[in-house]
Parts: sequence; C-alpha cells; structure tokens
Amino acid sequence: MNNFEFKNPTKIIFGKDSIEKLENEIPENAKVLLLYGGGSIKKNGIYDQVKTALEKVEVVEFGGIPANPEYSVLMDALKVIKNENISYLLAVGGGSVIDGTKFLSAAALFKGDTPWDILSQNIRTEKGMPFGTVLTLPATGSEMNSGAVITRKETKEKLAMGGPGLFPEFSILDPQVISSIPRRQLVNGLTDAFTHVLEQYMTYSVGALLQDRFAESILQTIIEVAPKVLKDPTDYQAASNFMWSCTMALNGLIQKGVPNDWAVHAMGHELTALFGIDHARTLAVIAPSHYKYNFEAKKEKLAQYGERVWNITEGSMDDKAYAAIERTEAFFNELGIDTKLSDYTKDYEGTAEEISKRFTDRGWLGLGEHQSLSPDKVEKIVKMAY
Repeated sequence: MNNFEFKNPTKIIFGKDSIEKLENEIPENAKVLLLYGGGSIKKNGIYDQVKTALEKVEVVEFGGIPANPEYSVLMDALKVIKNENISYLLAVGGGSVIDGTKFLSAAALFKGDTPWDILSQNIRTEKGMPFGTVLTLPATGSEMNSGAVITRKETKEKLAMGGPGLFPEFSILDPQVISSIPRRQLVNGLTDAFTHVLEQYMTYSVGALLQDRFAESILQTIIEVAPKVLKDPTDYQAASNFMWSCTMALNGLIQKGVPNDWAVHAMGHELTALFGIDHARTLAVIAPSHYKYNFEAKKEKLAQYGERVWNITEGSMDDKAYAAIERTEAFFNELGIDTKLSDYTKDYEGTAEEISKRFTDRGWLGLGEHQSLSPDKVEKIVKMAY
C-alpha cells in the first residue's frame, strides 16, 4: 500500500427529515446566498423545507445554475456575493450546483483579476468562503469532497479545480429526495458513482487489500440497488444505500494508498464540452474502450473485479478480464445507457483528433495511473468509442 494522508472535515447529516437540522449548522450572523438549479426544488417541497429551516438568518437567492455549471452564470452569482456582502454559501442541489458553489467559494476570496485562472492554471484553493450543501441528487460525491468541474461554453472547455479549502462544512443527505428525481437522472447517478469507483480501483495492485474491498463493496451495492431504485424511488432502503454509495465513491477514502486513473474522466469531460452529452454517459462511452486499449496493464485488476464483483469464475486471467469489460458495458446498457459516441451525435468524426490536440496544447502528455497515456493514445481510445 502506498503512503497517504487523509482528512475529510465535512460533517454528514444523513437520514429522513434531516433538512430540518439545517438551522443548527448555519452561523447565526451569516448572510447566506442560497444557490440552486432549474427550480425543481420548488416543485418537490425541498425549497420550502430549506426556507423554513433558514427563517432565522438573512438569505439571498440565486437560481438557474445549469447541469454543467456554466462559468458565465457563476460570474453573475459572484457579483451578487460581492454586492450583497454574502458571508456564507448554501448549495441546494446535485453535483452541478455543489460544484458551482465550490467555484464561488474559491472565487469570492480569489486575489487575481480573472477567476477562470483558478481552473486554467490549476490553482489550489487553500481557503474559500464557507459553505454547506443539501444534496438533492446522488451521483457525484461532491457533497463530501473538495473537487469541482466547471464548464465554459464560449471556449467549449470543461476543467477541474480543487483544494483543501473547498470541502463543504456540512452536507445534509435525506434519501427521501430521490423520490421525485426523473429516471434519466437516477440512471446518470448510478453510472457516475460506479465509474468513480472504477477510476480509483481499476489500475494495478499495490497490496491494499482493504481499499480493494471497500471499492468492490460499493460496486456490488450499486449493482444490487440499481434495479430497486429505478423500479421504486420511494423504496427508502434502496434510496439510502444508493445515496451513501454515491458519497462513499468519491469522498477520498477509497483512493488513499492506491494508484488512481482518472483518464476516463479527462476524455469524458471533452465529450460533454464538445457535444453537451450528460457527464455520466460520456464515462460509459469511454470506459470500455479505455479498458480494452489498456488491457495488458489492467488485466490483473480487471480479472479480480470480474471474479469478486461479477462472479466470473471460468477461464484464464485474460478471459475473466475481458468478460469483466463486457459485463460492465452490459450493466450500463441494462440501465438504459448507450455506450458508443455515435449513439449521441452524427458529428463524431474528428473528435478523437480534437481531444488529442486539446490535451497536447494543455501539456496533458501522460494520463492514467502510469502517466503513460499520451495524446496519440487518447486519440486511439476515443476512436475505439465511436
């Protein structure tokens, strides 16, 4: 197992009717900016619960943060923070709203002239404006980590940011919220969390036995509860396990002491930036081709995954490893996710070359757990995903 340091300061408040506990978490003298997305929280009752819990503090609202948090929209929110002397941020939403809030947390205290530099120059945020979250869509794990991804339409870019100053102070997780989530978003959440685990697990063994089993248990739980969640989102037990699996998939725990990949995300982000494809679906497009292209480097872990998660016991290591890739793709298909880029756009020709050029221009010359995936190899993987 590799050396590591681990600290996660986010307080989790989990369970039925936990939104009412929000009033205990916001400082009494805070001026709060309440951030949310397209307004679904006003239809499903979450907005009213939040407002009731916040009745003792001063609140300003900013809605309309889109599914891929857009830089220009967030810059409008930043003006509100400055003009209204906001001191505390509250994200009520899924990963996009929380990611947007993390950007605002960093930008509110940023000393530079152009907040986009935080992303384009990969500036770590050591201290941000304090914020909390009320999770409305399990998927990204953003409610318990310090990372975010922001989109900029004008340049068709989607870049990541982070730093120890961007952990939420608290996150409220009430599994009952999933009862009103559309099926497409539930499917995206299941796929997103599943792929997050694979990025931290599907590398090579360093003898981290507990970390492997942590990862495998999350994958097994997602597989088990997925059909239950999709059949009946009001099934509280299934919803609870789904929500907690999404959080555990990316709160930092399972990545400690082991090599990480994240090349699937790097390529997937470009597909979202170029075509507007849902984030989770871009991961399902890239992952099978990525594992096939890097088969020799990953086959030991793929075979282990096949045995432990999918109960694939027949054949050689190569046979099990390849069957594991096929079973993963089949799982995505069973959820209703298409796994080829051509399923999403007719304009896929030239995409691989464009992504390769972008990575070269950014100096991203070696992705993956071995830092060996050069832009020309990325080009081949994306072509395989057509």
